[in-house]
Amino acid sequence: MDGRFRRHFKGTPKHVKIGYGSNKKTRFLMPDGFLKFRVSNVAELELLLMHNKKYAAEIAQNVSTRKRKAIVERAEQLGIKVTNGDAKLRAEESE
Repeated sequence: MDGRFRRHFKGTPKHVKIGYGSNKKTRFLMPDGFLKFRVSNVAELELLLMHNKKYAAEIAQNVSTRKRKAIVERAEQLGIKVTNGDAKLRAEESE
C-alpha cells in the first residue's frame, strides 16, 4: 500500500534534507561568478547597465532569431555578457 520512497526502502533516491542546500553566498551563481538574468527584449537588457559585473543576460527560449541578434548587438555595446548569445544563430548559418 505505502510507497517505497516514503518508507525509506533500499535502492530508492535520497530524500531532501536541509543539509543538502548550497551556501547562501554562492547560491544561483554560475561557475564564472555571474548571476543569470532572463531577457526577452532589448528594453530589459537596459536594466543590466549598472549591474553588468554581477549579472549576465540569458536570452529567453521563445525569442526569435531577429530579436536575438538585436539583443546580442546591444549587449556588446553596453558591455553585458550574454550566456546563450549564439543559440539560434548557429542553426541558421549551417543551413
